[in-house]
Amino acid sequence: MKTRFYPKQADFVCKQCGYLVTVHPAFSGVANRNHCPYCLCSRHVDLCAAGDRLSACKALMQPVGLTIKQQRKRYGGSLPGELMLIHQCTGCGALSINRLAADDDAQELMYVFERSARAEPALLQRLADAGIRILKTAHAGLVHQRLVGGCKAQPAAVCA
Repeated sequence: MKTRFYPKQADFVCKQCGYLVTVHPAFSGVANRNHCPYCLCSRHVDLCAAGDRLSACKALMQPVGLTIKQQRKRYGGSLPGELMLIHQCTGCGALSINRLAADDDAQELMYVFERSARAEPALLQRLADAGIRILKTAHAGLVHQRLVGGCKAQPAAVCA
């Protein structure tokens, strides 16, 4: 069994919105909190792997869109998996994909999703070059389903 080591984390004050953010897994549902649940911003702290906290950049990372983590089926093919948040560093431009946390603001996530439909072509090209497939307007039903449940405006094949 593969285990990961995450350095001890402490609660922090978000550099974007100023809210106190707890890193306790009972609230977030994740072992490694990396963004504010209110504004969804992060800091560029990881260098090589999630939780390593080795980056020297430390600039603000803005949420720029959502994507789906593709999961491989055991017997071939792939299936849509976990909804993920895409961040871009305001300092060095680095891109990262991060797990959502249980306490993330669903309305703010929908706002990020809607805003990504108007993303600059240069950002869309950078994401494509990095192999990151940003969710588009046609995926609104899937995003809504993953965030709040139900099948609002979702084709029956995806809800079944």
